[in-house]
Amino acid sequence: MKSFKNFSKQYFIVYILIILVAFFGIMKPSAFFTGQNFLTILRQSSIMGIASIGMVFVLIAGGIDLGISSLLSMGCIMAAAFMANQHMPLIAAYIFAIVLTTAIDLVTGFIIVKTGIFAMIGTLAMQIILQGVAYLICGGMPIYDISPYATVIAQGKVGFIPVPIIIFAVVILLAALVLNRTYIGRHFYAVGSNAEAARLSGINTQKLQIISYGISGFLAGLAGIIMLGRINSGQPTAGKNMEMDALTAVVLGGVSLAGGEGKISKAVCGVVIIGVLTNGMTILNISEYYQQVIRGAILLIAVCADGIQKIISSKNKRKAAV
Repeated sequence: MKSFKNFSKQYFIVYILIILVAFFGIMKPSAFFTGQNFLTILRQSSIMGIASIGMVFVLIAGGIDLGISSLLSMGCIMAAAFMANQHMPLIAAYIFAIVLTTAIDLVTGFIIVKTGIFAMIGTLAMQIILQGVAYLICGGMPIYDISPYATVIAQGKVGFIPVPIIIFAVVILLAALVLNRTYIGRHFYAVGSNAEAARLSGINTQKLQIISYGISGFLAGLAGIIMLGRINSGQPTAGKNMEMDALTAVVLGGVSLAGGEGKISKAVCGVVIIGVLTNGMTILNISEYYQQVIRGAILLIAVCADGIQKIISSKNKRKAAV
């Protein structure tokens, strides 16, 4: 009985996903329960999912990155600008755009770690700066003069599987490998759980936290070039509100805002839940305004649940100590 309760608690997020799929399937079976629709959900979730994996690294290391939406937009805009203005080949434009977003988030992480400012404020400030820079680069207008092959990364398929899903799967596997099978992954958890104890044990906590932001910037840039292929233009608003969806997904997936806790598999479940929810509400013709309310409510519930769990865990530890 106890093992069943532990199993239920461990995989509660999976139950939520099953319930959502069943609900939308019952409401609109002909539209929702199709192989094509499930592929659509995964394809649409992949961009946000890739950016969310970067958020997982930052949260586990004890930080938070609210700038991923602007980094995604920057990756999208810069790749388009490199092709349109500098006449770079497609791959070179992709590489430069991702290197740029990685460097920007490394700088953001460096500033946060070295100055001790709140990560939420630091990344939010960077988000505002990057939004302005994105508009300055494109003059507030989309950049359309890009390579015709730019759509392959977002709209191409390998067999019947869309390329974004394959990229997302590779990112998931690599992230899980790093966090679960390497000493660096263990150090991320150690730093997020207790930075001072990790420092005293010989871990370079500041360096690791900065690296977590670099990973987030890299994956946001990768998501940005996929978004470029999806919308076939460089848009300064390409990643609008992406950080809230990503934060909702990973917190819903059990990644703690307090740091040091979370799994890639559960975070991916959270991403898919947001994807299913968005897809299902669209199929049911629910107004976008109601959708925003629902997503905001889910984020609030997830954050509250995380806070309550921490309070309960703290009380149990005090009781055990007594």
